[in-house]
Parts: sequence; C-alpha cells; structure tokens
Amino acid sequence: MSPLPTTVPAIVRARVRAAVRRRPSQLTPDEVRDRALVLRLLSLLLQYPDAELAAARPTVVAAVEALPPSPAATELAAFTDWFTEQEPEALERHYVETFDLRRKSSLYLTYYLHGDTRRRGMALLTLARSNRAAGWETGGGELPDHLPVVLEFAALAGPGAGEAPLRRHRRGLELIRRALTDAGSPYRHLLAALLSLMPPATEADLAAVAELAAEGPPNEDVGLDPYAGGSLAPPGAFVPPGIYAPPGTFVPPEPAPPTLVPLAPPFPSSPDGPR
Repeated sequence: MSPLPTTVPAIVRARVRAAVRRRPSQLTPDEVRDRALVLRLLSLLLQYPDAELAAARPTVVAAVEALPPSPAATELAAFTDWFTEQEPEALERHYVETFDLRRKSSLYLTYYLHGDTRRRGMALLTLARSNRAAGWETGGGELPDHLPVVLEFAALAGPGAGEAPLRRHRRGLELIRRALTDAGSPYRHLLAALLSLMPPATEADLAAVAELAAEGPPNEDVGLDPYAGGSLAPPGAFVPPGIYAPPGTFVPPEPAPPTLVPLAPPFPSSPDGPR
C-alpha cells in the first residue's frame, strides 16, 4: 500500500492505517468454515454448563479433535481436557464464581467500554439493531453483548461484519483473559483461543487494558449504589434499589412517587334533583 499523502490530516491517516491493519485477511471457503466452527465451539463452551451441555461433552471433544491444527485448536483442546474431567456440579459452581461474581471477568462486553453509564444502554441498543439488520434475532434470552451471543453472531455472519463487534471490544476481551489467567481458571484457554483469531494487540491496546485493569470502566450513578449492603444478586434476579448487582443483572427502576391531582369541583346539582 502506498503511503498516504502528507496533506491528509494525521488523525485520518492513523484511522486509515488502523482499518487496514484490522481488516480480515482473505480466507478460503474451508478456512471460513473452520473459523466459524471454532467460534461456535467457543460460544457453546462459554455458556452456563447446564445438564444438557455436560451430557454433550463427548460430542464437543470430538468436534475439537477434528479441527485442523492451529493455536485456537490447541487452546480448545487444553480446555476440554479439564472440562471433561469435572463433575457437573463443580462445573456449575466454577462458572458462577468465575463469570457472575467477578466484574473483571464478566462476559458482558459493553461493560468494559462504557461501565455502568447511560452510554452502555445506547451501545446495547445499537448492537441489537445491527443484529436485526443482519437478519438475526437472539430471542431475548440474553443481552446482545453477552460474549456467547456475540460469538454465535460472528460465526453466522462471517469474518467481516460478523466479527466487527469482537474487534471493537478487543481490549475488554484481553482484560477478561488476564483476569481468568490471574484467577487460574481453565476458561483462560477459551479467551486465548479467541484472541488468536484476532489481530495482535497494539501498544495502545495494551496501555488501555492496563489502565482499565487499574481504574476500572467508566462509572456513573444510574439508580444503583455499588457500595450499599455489599451483597451480590445472581443474574436475572430481582434486585431492590441499593443492592449491588453484577453486570447483566436486571435492576428495575425505583417507582416514581404518585402524582397528586386535585379533585374536580362537584357538578352543580340539577333543580330537578339527581337523575
């Protein structure tokens, strides 16, 4: 690629170079198929390990073993080695402790970019609209920024537009991988497999991840007090005002006080009496 003319503003040149660097490479049909399978496996294995998923472990292992050699396949095999040896109750407990009770390894990607701010609500709306525009509905069972949902969309829509949300949240994904590594969780292999499919982190990415790990995402009071009480609520549970809730938990707004409306004066009585 020829260098951009010096008359182009520096910020425009930087953005063009970044876009070129992050553009998905040309893949053969077989590579696209294998990539989609890896993304689907990652989506499946990052979901809650309920009884159905635990029973399907032999099928999942066979699919991983059939993958062509790659860094992603190696990481997936390392995870399934652990995954198949655990008791179902231990898998469920580890998943909740890892993803539901630790903010630094939450699977809701917009949290790392926007935190508990109003901008996160707009980002979720934009993501949901993009999914619908591509002809894909999540069914309302999960937020559109939940990593398994984003991975399934990427597998269906392809390495271009389908993987754009993953590239947009690359820094959050790196932070999740670091948090899982620090915690010694085998789920770190799944994040490592995913990141092996993406462009390498830039120096700016690494600096932003370090800052995010030290300071946390943006914060804004939106009707909940993260320091009140100190108790945790499981995802999907009703959370009264003033109770700390992990990202992704539905927090209903406080009811507005009733509006007092003055009573209308009584109608004048008819000279003939009430009718």
